[in-house]
Amino acid sequence: MVSVIANGVDIECELDGPEDGPAVLMIMGLAQQLIFWPEDFYGALNAAGFRTIRFDNRDIGKSRKFHGRRAPNPMFQLPARLAGVRGLSPYSLEDMAKDAIGVLGALRVDKAHVVGVSMGGMIAQVLAAKRPERVRSLSVLMSSTNNPALPRARAEIARALMAPPMKTATREEALERALQLWSLIGTKNTGATNEELKARLAASYDRSHYPPGPRRQLAAIIETGDLRSRFTRKIKAPTLVIHGSEDPLAPPAGGVDIFRNIPDARLEIIEGMGHDIPKKFRPRIAGLIVEHLRTSGAARTAVDAA
Repeated sequence: MVSVIANGVDIECELDGPEDGPAVLMIMGLAQQLIFWPEDFYGALNAAGFRTIRFDNRDIGKSRKFHGRRAPNPMFQLPARLAGVRGLSPYSLEDMAKDAIGVLGALRVDKAHVVGVSMGGMIAQVLAAKRPERVRSLSVLMSSTNNPALPRARAEIARALMAPPMKTATREEALERALQLWSLIGTKNTGATNEELKARLAASYDRSHYPPGPRRQLAAIIETGDLRSRFTRKIKAPTLVIHGSEDPLAPPAGGVDIFRNIPDARLEIIEGMGHDIPKKFRPRIAGLIVEHLRTSGAARTAVDAA
């Protein structure tokens, strides 16, 4: 693990793969730590010669927690934001994109391929639009433009995401609640309650259980609002969009909207995939990304963690 100061925020990072390989910045989604990236997924990028940089977003894992910065109730914030009200969230996705750029700066990486999943895909869009000179290519998985006209998550999933954290939950209760959510959003018929998922959820809990953080991250998504005109349409980097056909949290229309708003983007719909990266689809997804990185100018940019 490597701890850096990025955008004035303590950020925990993990670097894997050949030290002189082209850098790939991997941005995780809402409420998930860097250890939630499957090893065989980022390992496939490492085996292809790429140096992956995984990191904990602010308010999660081992990165800085914004203690005392209260997040608004999303049931109030969402309609308020749609009515044009801003400034209710402690921070926005723009701040989180600055963190990501700060990670590159701290590691002395001038330019990187960027891979973002879910909320991380939104952060990646902001980053690519605001700092195009730092982005070799963009890969966006199971994400969205935050366009308010897009289909929304199913009602039971939205309720689960917006529910306040249980203040007195035991470890077992917290893990059961997380498992229930993943059973709703994950790919069906691949063992949404399989041992790998259980182990990853348990490892995440034991590494850093911090319920207030995801609440503020959700507020950041709502605060930032529609990405299209301010960010997505300004992206110049070669872009690959990957989305599951059965994603109930971020319906595939979100991936299609990203694709339609970025010139020359490529869209891959994975039939049967939900809002996760299940084992049976990892070789295909990793292969698509490796191909995209290699055809997007993989000039050597070494990572210096000194």
